Amino acid sequence: MDNDRTPIAPLREYPVYTVDALIQKILDDDKQYDLSKIVSAYETADHYHADQKRESGEPYITHPVTVAYILLELGMDTDTICAALLHDVVEDTDCTLEEIQKKFGADVAMLVNGVTKLEKVEIFTKDEQKAENIRKILLAMSEDIRVIIIKLADRLHNMRTLHYCRDEKRRVIAHETMNIYAPIAHRLGIRSIKDELEDLAFYFLDPYAYAEIERQMKLRKEARSKLIDDIKYKIETRLANDFDPVPLIEGRVKSNYGIYKKVFRDGKEIDQIYDRYAVRIIVNTVTECYNVLGIIHDMFKPIPNRFKDYISTPKPNMYQSLHTTVIGRQGIPFEVQIRTWEMHRTAEYGIAAHWKYKEGVRGSSKDDNRLAWIRQIIESQQESNDVEEIVRAIKNDLAPEDVFAFTPKGDMISLPVGSTVIDFAYAIHTEVGHRMVGAKVDKKMVSFDYQIKTGEIIEILTTNADGHGPSRSWLNICKTNEAKSKIRSWFKKERREENIFEGRSALEREFKRNMMRVPEDELEDFLSLDMHRHNCDTLDDFFAAIGYGGVQLSKVMQRLKMEYNKRYGEKIISNVEMKDIKPRSKNSSGVIVDGIDDCVVKFAQCCNPLPGDEIVGFITRGHGISVHKCDCPNYQRQKDMPDSESRWVSVKWAEVKDSRGYFKTTLDIIAVDRIGLLADVSSALAMINIYIHESVSRELKNGNAILTVTVSVAGMEQLAGVIAKLKKIKNVISVERSGK
Repeated sequence: MDNDRTPIAPLREYPVYTVDALIQKILDDDKQYDLSKIVSAYETADHYHADQKRESGEPYITHPVTVAYILLELGMDTDTICAALLHDVVEDTDCTLEEIQKKFGADVAMLVNGVTKLEKVEIFTKDEQKAENIRKILLAMSEDIRVIIIKLADRLHNMRTLHYCRDEKRRVIAHETMNIYAPIAHRLGIRSIKDELEDLAFYFLDPYAYAEIERQMKLRKEARSKLIDDIKYKIETRLANDFDPVPLIEGRVKSNYGIYKKVFRDGKEIDQIYDRYAVRIIVNTVTECYNVLGIIHDMFKPIPNRFKDYISTPKPNMYQSLHTTVIGRQGIPFEVQIRTWEMHRTAEYGIAAHWKYKEGVRGSSKDDNRLAWIRQIIESQQESNDVEEIVRAIKNDLAPEDVFAFTPKGDMISLPVGSTVIDFAYAIHTEVGHRMVGAKVDKKMVSFDYQIKTGEIIEILTTNADGHGPSRSWLNICKTNEAKSKIRSWFKKERREENIFEGRSALEREFKRNMMRVPEDELEDFLSLDMHRHNCDTLDDFFAAIGYGGVQLSKVMQRLKMEYNKRYGEKIISNVEMKDIKPRSKNSSGVIVDGIDDCVVKFAQCCNPLPGDEIVGFITRGHGISVHKCDCPNYQRQKDMPDSESRWVSVKWAEVKDSRGYFKTTLDIIAVDRIGLLADVSSALAMINIYIHESVSRELKNGNAILTVTVSVAGMEQLAGVIAKLKKIKNVISVERSGK
């Protein structure tokens, strides 16, 4: 029984297209299509999908037909329509690519292959499989952009019918749509698909917020319609004096998701959203755009700092238009967009306008600068199997909003919002980034983490010193994939020995932290699977990859721990065996274990017990005894569970008779935020010879700060002295032992 299929209504009713409707649209279109080839593709798809149903219960063939219809509306060519009809036959039936190529040609087969998911590879995890499929789509896009246009139409129809899926699946698909497909549609400039994908994903991710915005907009519908009609009439009347015929004037309302971002994310009231009402004026020439702008500013009062000239400075997706926000006589602000017909087509259809209004773009897109971002993402993520990192890359590099800054020579650089001067340097040139030593914004020195703003003039200061290069810390500061990729490449090429040392050291630290001891002569065999996954031929290659950031240990350690337990895990001693074993002290840990002879003892990181705490032991799989405090939440939660009750054993502290019995503990220090606070804490601990392992500080909302420090102490008595010392520091409010 399917318990998670929570019913949800569709966002709106959508038509179910048939092959007859598809054929009629082809006949009604002005473009020339090879109708017999398209009908043959339909018949092939209908044959292979004959026994298949969608989750709605409809025949499966309705899906590829609807995808083909959406692509017809975009004006795509014959081969794209055929590929749309056939896009699932290789993935979901026993039809082969060879059969497709033989019957419909190499182009159709290539497009079908581009949108077909990879077969399940045994060594891949679910996330790695997803990452590979995303990478495959991007790679196919770089060869022929029609691949992603088919995929967008496919995703759009799936989103329109998503209400038939299980609740969990709905959320997964909606998240993927919002994070991957909507940003790609935005970057390709296909506004209609981008807006609908965002609204649908928003509806399934937060139906209550969607319903509230819909309700608010319905309350204002009558007033909104009257306002827009009045504005259009006034503008038409004025333009009639200077234009014959009068330019086209359209009304526009911001999408629900667009309103949501400003209301819920930015904390604004609906009435504070200046561009929720807009009119669009479409003229014939660029000169007319600026003439109309002057007339609009003469008719209405412009709001300062709300004018954007995307004609002289197009967006990265080639969008061009003049935007200005003005206030009418009713005191209500509204946006006016002014563009030519050519700009309007690009704004509505993006790169698909080449097929709808021009000759189309055939074959390779490698020379198309507008698609350079695809190759940048592929290059920066070619060694990553982390789906979260790839999604983050797409979201960062394809952010809907950009900033535009200038070099001292006047060259404009466009970057995603939040980009730093490091990103700016690498956007100019790789060597400029590598040799960067500082930056000036509007002639003032700024730090490396300074986030650039639109209109700023940025000067990158460089050095010609041999051997100079980026800092590893830059990877945590810069935002764009382009910058991160170039920094990693520099370390990969220029600092191999350093990378090997850093990588080996990092792996040894992780092994030590997880109580893993792999013999040196078995290490290569132990790591062989991960070396293969990351294309590393030798151990040094693997260490180097860790060192320059190509391999993230946090992503591989879980599997390595499982492999370690499988190979080297110690046998768990049963209750029967424990009865025959006499208690014995574990000399190096300072803990006496009741009933287990000569076992490994470690202290649980969830509660970090210290001498003087009441403690209990837990028999782990492969790591000996884990010692917890008796008031540890993990122990309290698990002590009575049937599957773990028998594995809790009595332990107690032994007397530590020398000065080597130190233990880690973590303290939370809350104080009034001020300059020098961290230095005072460090000095106080140094004066009483307390070793600091790590410290982290952050600002609290009430103006205070919290410092979390991990130190070594001999026991509870010394810890009490440390806490007393810290409480005497100026502005310290409280010092408490953390649970971590």
